[in-house]
Amino acid sequence: MAWYLIALPLAAALLAFVIPAPGLRARLLPLTAVLHLIGVVFTLRHWHTLPATAWLGLDALGGWVLLVISVLFCICAFYAPAYLALRPDRDHRILSTSLLSFLGLASLLALSRHPGMVWVAMETTTLVTAPLIYFNRNRRSLEATWKYLVIGSVGIALALLGTMFIAYSAHMGGVEEPLHYTRLMAEAGHLSRPWLRAGFVLVLVGYGTKMGLAPMHTWKPDAYGETPGLVGALLAGGVTSCAFLALLRIYAVMVAAGEAAFARELFVAFGMISMTWALVFMVRQTDFKRLLAYSSVEHMGILVFGVGIGGTAARFALFHLAANALVKSVLFLSAGNIHRSYASKQIPDVTGAIRRTPVSGWLFLLGFLAITGLPPFAPFLSEFNIAAGAIGTGHFLAGFAFLLLLGGIFLAMSDTVLQVVFGTPSPQRVRTPYRDTLATTAPLIVALSLALVLGLWLPRPLQAMLDKATELLNGTSQVALVEVQP
Repeated sequence: MAWYLIALPLAAALLAFVIPAPGLRARLLPLTAVLHLIGVVFTLRHWHTLPATAWLGLDALGGWVLLVISVLFCICAFYAPAYLALRPDRDHRILSTSLLSFLGLASLLALSRHPGMVWVAMETTTLVTAPLIYFNRNRRSLEATWKYLVIGSVGIALALLGTMFIAYSAHMGGVEEPLHYTRLMAEAGHLSRPWLRAGFVLVLVGYGTKMGLAPMHTWKPDAYGETPGLVGALLAGGVTSCAFLALLRIYAVMVAAGEAAFARELFVAFGMISMTWALVFMVRQTDFKRLLAYSSVEHMGILVFGVGIGGTAARFALFHLAANALVKSVLFLSAGNIHRSYASKQIPDVTGAIRRTPVSGWLFLLGFLAITGLPPFAPFLSEFNIAAGAIGTGHFLAGFAFLLLLGGIFLAMSDTVLQVVFGTPSPQRVRTPYRDTLATTAPLIVALSLALVLGLWLPRPLQAMLDKATELLNGTSQVALVEVQP
């Protein structure tokens, strides 16, 4: 089944490349997404872990991230045919091929049990998603693509160097290949501490660049601002989730080696820096798509901050991964609809969206309320418990700073969002032919509904998976890979 989750999207990508009919190619996306999601659910219910020397396997942590990515891709895939029908001026072959390739490579990364294979999967996701950013084929999208490639390549090179340092720390401790995660964690006490620490710092900076942690986030505003909403949703909830998983794998090794305090201090520091940086650049932001980019920087900070606090906060950081992906899909896709209606993403050109595109306008408003932590949506549950976890474990200063930053970000985002949604439409703006349709809004409604449901009720199988993944991060799990049978 592991090979099915990887091979299905890659085979579909090859098929999308050779299919000449754009309509048939577009319908291949939701079909593959549904088959992949069914495969993920089946795997999580029936998977038996591979032998300790295997290169592929599924544990609770990888299974949780893979489920999040598969659901997110399914939402975007059902939105894609209607969006592509609105863009007959563009060749969709490369876009469809790249989207499906990303799903296959993300599956490879989630299933990989070796740091080297994880690095290869992370690097190839960069290569296959770069053409997506250039979809609009203008000067700004070209610049954004080059920034994404150059900055991402520097980050992934640092991650490779960090991986090599960790491998050398294992060699110094008498641990030789294959250095799969089970073995690294089981023999973590023998690893050379100086090399392990240096490797973790490089991995944090490297994969943190791919996540978009400040100050390594500089590719995000351009990439998210110039790419279609469909692509922005996958970047914000998919590519960043892959990088976060790659980072957590090494973090778990640090915890097993007794270096949890060192790693957690760095996580908390980068979390605070990212949230502060995002707040500064959200104030009086006039480009609502770049606003979403800085929101992504903020939420990547929330993820590492929660893991850095540890305990219950780490559990809800993993939960926040899903909450962020669902709500970000609503925000990016609704923002794309609004952008299409106004042919602009600048304030004051875009005002009164709730009158021109009422469904997308309301979804954008509700998505804003959800992502800033208003109940009863899922981000409220995760952010509240991360803050409670910080204060409850004695991190009073960090906990109160976290709450203060959340409040400031809410005010900063509201200034732009309320103008977009409730302002008076400018008479100078020519209305485009775009109108909200069921095909361009139904996937967003489903995503927002899922975020609402998760905020009120988490199914028991998902709770069990989160508990097992949290044990791995907190160092209370006895093995790195466990059978996932929700």
